[in-house]
This record gives sequence, structure tokens and C-alpha cells, in this order.
Amino acid sequence: MTQILHYIYHAYRDLMDNKSDQRVKDWFLMSSPLPTLCICITYVYIVKFLGPKLMENRKPFELKKLLIYYNLFQVMFSMWLFYEASVSGWLNHYSLKCQPVDYSPSPLAMRMVQGCWWYYFSKFTEFFDTFFFVLRKKFNHISTLHVIHHGIMPMSVWFGVKFTPGGHSTFFGFINTFVHIIMYSYYLIAALGPQYQKYIWWKKYLTTIQMIQFVLVMVHAFQLLFIDCNYPKAFVWWIGMHALMFYFLFSKFYKQTYKGSKNQIKTEMNGNLVNSASVSNSKSKIGICFPTQTELYEHTNTKPMTNGYTTSDNSKLRNRAFIDREISAERK
Repeated sequence: MTQILHYIYHAYRDLMDNKSDQRVKDWFLMSSPLPTLCICITYVYIVKFLGPKLMENRKPFELKKLLIYYNLFQVMFSMWLFYEASVSGWLNHYSLKCQPVDYSPSPLAMRMVQGCWWYYFSKFTEFFDTFFFVLRKKFNHISTLHVIHHGIMPMSVWFGVKFTPGGHSTFFGFINTFVHIIMYSYYLIAALGPQYQKYIWWKKYLTTIQMIQFVLVMVHAFQLLFIDCNYPKAFVWWIGMHALMFYFLFSKFYKQTYKGSKNQIKTEMNGNLVNSASVSNSKSKIGICFPTQTELYEHTNTKPMTNGYTTSDNSKLRNRAFIDREISAERK
């Protein structure tokens, strides 16, 4: 057992010290994957357990100005990353068919390396998307897709910066930063207030753009399985399988959110007819109100109902129910 552990340790040290890119070995957080792994695990713990627990008996925070500045920063940061990826490679001299990593200390190669490193840090700034959901008690937004996507990306990008900071797989970051320019622009407009809602009618297409992104990355990565290119096949599978996983997760989200909602509306309408008949026959006085304007129910100072309840789902129409006390007393 001791020999096995000794072998694993030396293999790990050889991988980190000798087979990685020596240009980044002394850069911040690049010496070992453990700090990044710990940050990712801490992120998941905060957004799924600690954060909701701390906010359980607190009012949601109003973060309008902070959200505006944050999304503006993310738009500008993404634009800069996209520009760096363009001029140092993808809109300059990089080949879409086969692009080996340039491990030389040339200015252009080092510019790409630095861009990859900053792209790695952009995955940490995206954590604040979820932190803001927690502070605003939008817990329904913290889906499995959301946590997996944000929690995995820093660790995935770390390996790219450590071993292949440039070349074929950086196409993912090139496309991803462009998509993030569009995505955070949408969030920025949405954060400005309800008077700007008419300018973000294209929300549905944002998810479509994200799925197209993953298809492009899959095709671009897996093409190296069929052609001869001086690029490590391990990273071809690493990037390609990530894109495949995220494509199916986003596809499931799209179907549930946009296609499933139509079926849900029909089901609810049919169900309401049945419920109305049942209510009439039992002489029960239970009423449901579906408000057409959600703005009133988005505020944190919504008055409680003494004989009813208000749902806590802030992402959908929040339904109010009233229950006649006489009926309740009769059933006791």
C-alpha cells in the first residue's frame, strides 16, 4: 500500500512539475489544483446550504444598483477577454481545423497565456450570479444546472491554463466570452428596471445561443479525433465532453422552461375547470387569483394574508389563495 501511494505521489509531482506548462507554474493559483477545488466546493456549500440557512429568517436584500454595476463589469470584462482571444489567436493566425499550443515565450503566445489565465478568474467572478440569488432569496433560480455549470468551470479551466494555455481548446473560451457579452448585456438591461423589459424580449433566444455555443465547441473539439494534429487528445475529450454535458443540461432546461410551460398552462386551465366544478359541488369557498402583473409581488414588503398564503416562488406568477374560515371550521 505504501508503494502504491508513493508511486501515485511521484506520478502526480511529475505531472505537475514536468508535464505542465512551465510558463505558468509560479502564477497565482497555478501551482496546484487543490486551492481551486476547495474554492469550488466552498461555493457549492455556500449557495446550497450556508447561504439559504443564513437568509432563512431575513428579508431579501435590494441589490438593484449593485446588480447594474456587476453586470456592467461582466459585460466589459467579457468584451476584453474576447478581444484578447481574437487578436492573440482566433481572429489573427489560429486555424479552426488544427491549432497546436505555442509553448514559446513569444509576445503573442504569452498574450494568449495571460488571456487564458484571466479567463480562469472570470469563472470566479461568475460565482456572484448565485450569491446574489441567495441574498435576494431567489432560491428557485439556484437550479442543479446553474450550480453544476458554475461549480465545475473553474476546475475545468484550471487544467487548460496549467497544461494547454493556447491552441485548439481555447476556442471554447473564445466563443464563451462572446456569448457572455450577450448574456450579461441581457442581465444588465433587466436590472435597470421594469421600464426596460420591452428591450429584452429575446430571453428565449439567449438559451438557444448558449446551446449553439456548445454544439460548435463539440464539433470543433471532436474533429481532432479524425485528423492528425499535434494537440493532446486528452484535452479534446475533456473539452468535448464538457460541451456535450452542458448541451444536454441546457436543452433540458429549454424544454422545461419554454416548451413545458405551454403544456403546463393548458393543464392548469383544464385543471381549473375541474376544480371549479368540484368547488361548486362541495359548496367550498376557495378562490385562486393569478395576477397578470408580477411587479407588485416582487417587493419584499408584501403584506401577509391572515387566512391564506403567498407562494415563495419569485420566478413565476405568485399565486394567492384565500380560504373561507367557515369552511375550515366545518372540516375540523
